[in-house]
Amino acid sequence: MRGRRPALLLGALLALPPLAPALAGEVTYKYREDDGTVWFTDRKPSGARFDEFEFLGYHGRPPATSSCRGMTPERMARRARRVAVPLERHASRFEVDQQLVRAMMSVESCFDRYAVSRVGARGLMQLMPATAAELGVQDSFDPDENIRGGVEYFSRMMERFDGDITRAVAAYNAGPEAVEHYGGVPPYEETKTYVRRVLERWHQYRNGDRP
Repeated sequence: MRGRRPALLLGALLALPPLAPALAGEVTYKYREDDGTVWFTDRKPSGARFDEFEFLGYHGRPPATSSCRGMTPERMARRARRVAVPLERHASRFEVDQQLVRAMMSVESCFDRYAVSRVGARGLMQLMPATAAELGVQDSFDPDENIRGGVEYFSRMMERFDGDITRAVAAYNAGPEAVEHYGGVPPYEETKTYVRRVLERWHQYRNGDRP
């Protein structure tokens, strides 16, 4: 077992508390051994070497930026129109601001139904596999399923944080535990940037702008 630890960050990182921010905006993965020892790694876990570790989460999840490279306003608008119907339906069902969800989707994936981030989040609303499974989403690349799952999860965050939009958006990115731990937006560069971009885009959409 001792020879199968994940690749670790610098030794100093091991002394940080469980919710320590990722360095330089990078993603930090957190694992725990059977004896309770917690390890941090800056590499995406994969393969049998991690089978005996319990995954505890990640911090500062980046959106699928590769889906937005070379994006033009016209192309973004075409993508957005393709998902307008399920977006409106699920936003209404879960009583979430449609334009806010649209802003989140824009930042998460640029409305790319096949988007995959470097930490494995998938689809329009960038659902992590474990989150998708919890929400009953069988195919994260199916627009209707993905939007339903993402909107349902965000509605839970809105309820958990008593309608505080900033905290709910931060929780969608970094996890609710991190938001509760820090009493607001966690000090992760990925999350701070994500929240700022989503809120800016949301205000644009509320003022009549369209992707």
